[in-house]
Amino acid sequence: MTPDEYVEAVLALVERIPPGRVMSYGAVADALAERSGRASPRLVGSIMARHGGGVPWHRVVNAAGRLPPGHEREARARLRAEGTPLRGDKVDIAAANWSPPGDDRTR
Repeated sequence: MTPDEYVEAVLALVERIPPGRVMSYGAVADALAERSGRASPRLVGSIMARHGGGVPWHRVVNAAGRLPPGHEREARARLRAEGTPLRGDKVDIAAANWSPPGDDRTR
């Protein structure tokens, strides 16, 4: 998979995250690792920062449930509007985690 194809795969996966659910940067990387040969949460974060404006970027958080840096207020408002479980200033990962169908982490 070329770098451009990986960007498209990340964005396509993020588009599939249902309202009220989230994935971590690492979970996105892991979900695409086998077919892409890449497994870097930092690369996913970089892709989201550069190219994620057209997808539901607020549904991608860090592994602890922290919201996208610099966009916390808007992300929190969007997540609340979708009914995403929050715990304080973070997403309740245990309740909101989503994995693509076919992934054994699917909830």
